[in-house]
Amino acid sequence: MPDVAIAAPNDAAADAGEQVALAGGNAVDAALAASLVTMVNEVGLVSLSSGGFVTVQPPGGPAYTADGWMDMPGRGRALGGGTWDIHTEYGGGVDITIGPGSVAAHGSVAAFEEVHRRDGRLPWRDVVAPALDVARGGFRLSAASRYYLDYVHDSIFGWDDASRAAVHDDQGEVTTGLVVLPDLARSLELIAVEGAAVLHTGELARLIAADVLDRGGILGPDDLAAYRPVVHTSLATRVGEWTLATTPPPSVGGASVAAMLRLLGGRPHGPWTAEDVELLVRVQREVLGRGPALLRESGSTTHCSATDTEGRACAVTVSSGYFSGMIARGTGIWLNNTLGEQELTPGGLHSLSPGTRLLSNMAPTVGRHTDGSVLAIGSPGAGRIATAVAQVLAGFAGGLGLAEAVHHPRVHVHHAGRADEVVKREAEEGLSMYYGGVGATLVRPDGHLVAAADPRREGAVRLVRT
Repeated sequence: MPDVAIAAPNDAAADAGEQVALAGGNAVDAALAASLVTMVNEVGLVSLSSGGFVTVQPPGGPAYTADGWMDMPGRGRALGGGTWDIHTEYGGGVDITIGPGSVAAHGSVAAFEEVHRRDGRLPWRDVVAPALDVARGGFRLSAASRYYLDYVHDSIFGWDDASRAAVHDDQGEVTTGLVVLPDLARSLELIAVEGAAVLHTGELARLIAADVLDRGGILGPDDLAAYRPVVHTSLATRVGEWTLATTPPPSVGGASVAAMLRLLGGRPHGPWTAEDVELLVRVQREVLGRGPALLRESGSTTHCSATDTEGRACAVTVSSGYFSGMIARGTGIWLNNTLGEQELTPGGLHSLSPGTRLLSNMAPTVGRHTDGSVLAIGSPGAGRIATAVAQVLAGFAGGLGLAEAVHHPRVHVHHAGRADEVVKREAEEGLSMYYGGVGATLVRPDGHLVAAADPRREGAVRLVRT
């Protein structure tokens, strides 16, 4: 059994990774188990109705990325309708389209299952088990969830009766008590037994599609049945003695990370200097200013990383957008609103052909050093994903310790290349979740485990020695 290093956005997710590692699981099992827990307890950030990317470095052979991102639905149906717009000051102010017509075809669990089939070790039901336990016992909202819900608990999570009841107390405020969704536990039981198919051709797919269509949306059973995760060779780049592998298109995040690292030219050499930071600003302006795809401002994303002493690394980033606001009847599953993330559909609502993959900023990344060390890293944070991951990788490759690189204050060029561009600089005494929530793990060739979770969120790490 390998030793495993785990970084996750909350203690329950990190505990899940530890549980499966102690049961004989590897880094893939641990990262997937931790991510499934976030789909239960990170309300407003991610759910089982989600999309994502998983990048894996196997012990031998090339790295690969499983694309489980969202598809445009609407096969054979009239598009348009079933949505309305809201404005929230979350993330500096953003307009969001919500409602049943904003729900895209999910794919993250299907991607998880594909990665597990290729490189997992434990039975699938054991990987799902920790998430099922959390759903059965109930959970309290994380700080990141509460921060988001403080802005949108009424506008997004208040129009659907089941959703309103789940996140509000008797006074109509965001609950501080346990959140319990009995149907969600049953849904996870089905996923544990039947696998991802139950979300695409089975009972959960039928319930989700029926409810969406009944309420005026466009996601139908044929959209879910047609969905397939796609496995790509990861996008590779070189930084010093590290070969890094990240997400290829349709995620623009990986390409942005790779471009920033190349333009940084190996800097910093040691601690960041003022000159390094000014170069970083110019690099971000060059990369982020090339098009609209990286202007997405949703922070509703989670990331988990794991590495093991067999030389395996797994980085998982998943999102449900801002949430449509509805829980699909009979499932306990909050549905995504990815069609309503206006920056991802520049042609307008429902403008894409059914079956088209949407855009994404995600950049789960793995790496292998010439000395045999392996690394997994990634971050939530929308348009700040690429800038956060690139800064941490550059600092780490330049000689900072992993935790030191994660904790270091960051810079982000907001609206790069636009008239309203702002260079945002984080103060060391005021770290903010605006700048992401990096989770990174490392295994040295001598078996030494390292894990770092971002203090900007409630990150948690576990070093599991078996």
